[in-house]
Amino acid sequence: MFHFFRGQHRFHAQGHGHGHGGGRGPKMFDAGAMRYVVLQLIADKPRHGYEIIKEIEQRAGGAYAPSPGAIYPLLSMLLDLGHVSAEMEGNKKLHSITPEGLEFLAENRQFVDAIMARLAAPPDGHGDIRQLMHDLKEVVVARVRSEQAGPARLEAVRAILRRAAADIAGLE
Repeated sequence: MFHFFRGQHRFHAQGHGHGHGGGRGPKMFDAGAMRYVVLQLIADKPRHGYEIIKEIEQRAGGAYAPSPGAIYPLLSMLLDLGHVSAEMEGNKKLHSITPEGLEFLAENRQFVDAIMARLAAPPDGHGDIRQLMHDLKEVVVARVRSEQAGPARLEAVRAILRRAAADIAGLE
């Protein structure tokens, strides 16, 4: 594994962290690196927090989505630093980049580009596997939490998962 360093911020070139963002997938960036991603996305166009989360998820091919608990405090920090401004649009804040934010991105362009490339193409090449696992988890959770999830359905889901695990374990 290698890292990109800039001050106290570290960017992992291989994602081995495990996020705890409500099942949104493994942690891809630490908070320092995420700052650059969020700022670049806002530089591309003004955005709401939810739009930032969805854009990151889309760019990561569904393999990763930051939690609101990671994004909203980061947006507040960027506001405090003067890197973004926010205006109320209904009950949401629309964040726009400031000249200071643009200058910060320009000063860190090589690092920003490396992080954005990481987001677009996870280096382990397993983004599709992660997406499929994420999709499977969503389907399983939806089926076992539905109103029709009686004992027979729960056992059927268990049996399918056991067979899938055994089939995958048996691959050579």
